[in-house]
Amino acid sequence: MEEFLLKIVSLVNTYLADYILLILLVGVGLFYTIRTRFVQVRCLGEGMKKVFGGIKLNGKKEKSGMSSFQAFTTAVAAQVGTGNIIGASGAILIGGPGAIFWMWIIAFLGMATIYSEAVLAQKTRTINPDGSVSGGPVYYIKQAFKGKFGKFLSAFFAVAIIIALGFIGTMVQSNSISEAVNGATGIPTWVIGIVIAVLAAIIFIGGVSRLASVTEKLVPIMAIVYLLGGLVVIFCRIQYIPETFGMIFKYAFVPQAIIGGGIGHALKTAISQGAKRGLFSNEAGMGSTPHAHAQANVKTPHEQGITAMVGVFFDTFVVLTITALIVISTLYAGGGILSNGTIPEGVDKSNLVASSVATIFNGSNVGLKIGSIFVAICLTFFAFSTIISWNMFGKINFNYLFGKKASIVYSIIAVAFIVLGSFLQNDLVWELTDFFNYLMVFPNVLALFALSNVVVGELKERGKYKKGQLPLNGENLNK
Repeated sequence: MEEFLLKIVSLVNTYLADYILLILLVGVGLFYTIRTRFVQVRCLGEGMKKVFGGIKLNGKKEKSGMSSFQAFTTAVAAQVGTGNIIGASGAILIGGPGAIFWMWIIAFLGMATIYSEAVLAQKTRTINPDGSVSGGPVYYIKQAFKGKFGKFLSAFFAVAIIIALGFIGTMVQSNSISEAVNGATGIPTWVIGIVIAVLAAIIFIGGVSRLASVTEKLVPIMAIVYLLGGLVVIFCRIQYIPETFGMIFKYAFVPQAIIGGGIGHALKTAISQGAKRGLFSNEAGMGSTPHAHAQANVKTPHEQGITAMVGVFFDTFVVLTITALIVISTLYAGGGILSNGTIPEGVDKSNLVASSVATIFNGSNVGLKIGSIFVAICLTFFAFSTIISWNMFGKINFNYLFGKKASIVYSIIAVAFIVLGSFLQNDLVWELTDFFNYLMVFPNVLALFALSNVVVGELKERGKYKKGQLPLNGENLNK
């Protein structure tokens, strides 16, 4: 029965990811790029100043919600996960170095999409009687589609994200941490799972304020650790970096030269791998990170929209690109072991970065061990930050469906899934995670198309609002 379900879900996921969702997510990104007249180009500098101009690792405690930077780090914590290491490695293995070029293209379009999601999340957020903030796609979906249809789409999205991110998704992230740490240190996976669950539970209990306090410190630290480690490898292979970029651009258009097959099939593989992994790495259009951006206390929705764009830029053009340069400069460029397109036995996406690090130690066992430890540390940072952010996103939707009194039930189930994920690895679980992730996209993208006039209107009005006349909580949504 399990094998039968696995085949069915895998088949459905293939069609969803390679065709339907690819068209939807690329389409909405292109649509908003044109409608906003390339907001990701015109306002990127403004976004950079907003995010990094007053960066603080210990921001003041907000009475409700989060600071803009805390919302940014919470969103980035969700975006930068195992996909930035394992997902990118898999895309390169299957689609060749050229897949990275298509990841860049997708991220460029996704920056316009994420702008619209953050703006709408700000405009439709609500302040609860206890001072807490509720916001996310369920709120702007209901605004886009009135009546029973809107309620159905909102509930559909809420159920999908609770399962995809709140429960099964955190299980998958826990499994990634446990496998990586176990491989590097030998610590039993169940022990690692319990430690992860306890740490996560402490953060869950503290609510939004504790989560914000953790992510504003954790995200910069994990970024520095990964970037410094990556730059060391890149520096050691500096003479191959020009060749590395050359391979990315060359094999984006003639991938059959390295992955084999005819030009049509090879090009489709390179594009689909790059686009698919790029989309589900930066999460633009999927409806996850708007929950974080809705929490931000900002003067205008536009401010958080440009902040959100920087998150996609950082996820793909910085973190994911570092992974690509590590892998391609060591294993492809300079006559590396993958330069002829043949994948040696024992090399797969889970150990590709570790193998890359080992290369600078002449492939010795010591080098492989160092590489495994480096990957284990980075994966732990990436996956744990994703767990705590995804938990918040799921909780917001659980409360939307069942009320805040049911929060304790949600938290207990979420912690149980984290422990289970540490020692249970099942292909069906991974496929189901992808399936419910994909289901989230449909109602979210429909609402993004329906509310495009609101987003464009906000962009035109940016900077014109005065303090005390802020367009929040949806009061001007229909203007």
